[in-house]
Amino acid sequence: MALYAIGDLHLATTVNKPMDVFGDTWTNHTEQIRQHWTATISPSDTVLIPGDISWAMTLDEAAPDLQWVSELPGKKVMIRGNHDYWWSGIGKVRGILLEDMYAIQNDSLQLDSLTVAGTRGWVLPNHPSFSEEDEHILQREVHRLKLSLDHAAKHNHPIVCMLHYPPTGSDGEETVFTQVLESYGVQLCVYGHLHGASHRFAFNGTRNGTRYQLVSADYLQFKPFAFGQLDF
Repeated sequence: MALYAIGDLHLATTVNKPMDVFGDTWTNHTEQIRQHWTATISPSDTVLIPGDISWAMTLDEAAPDLQWVSELPGKKVMIRGNHDYWWSGIGKVRGILLEDMYAIQNDSLQLDSLTVAGTRGWVLPNHPSFSEEDEHILQREVHRLKLSLDHAAKHNHPIVCMLHYPPTGSDGEETVFTQVLESYGVQLCVYGHLHGASHRFAFNGTRNGTRYQLVSADYLQFKPFAFGQLDF
């Protein structure tokens, strides 16, 4: 099994949300993703999708986008992003997922010799507009991350974790998220959320044994990022 990741698909089959308003790089982005994906991914591979899958507001609206993802090769493992408003509850989400599609929330997924964990995450306290409400959400997401990693740790296999929001800043400073990830011995953390000029805030590298990698679709030029045969 080879491991890949690509986040922020921002599909919009049933809603009027053209992505090219965010720059020419997003023109026909779904077709770019499809072409790169089908040229790269085999049915035995696993693709991590760390959130912002669909602009849909309801599960019914999201169904065609999830169908589109299901028709791509490989196993797809997803978490919720900040724009996944259709993600109304993990039971309902799992109820409409098709073959080879998996959703993680407060738990983990065992795939061969690998365990995948994840949660949405949130903005960090150094954000200029960070508020008391943000602190409340942040602590909730930290709790959810620990629940997921506790579940993952039971399998005694290497752990890969998805966050939607960046777990640290461009200089790789310690945060509450890096503390948790590294304390559980997570080998790889993939994340998204950053687009365009915000790519400069990404940290791609290893600190305290955990590798961090931004995998927003536009950052990857819409080609799934390859981690190889779990060689990290």
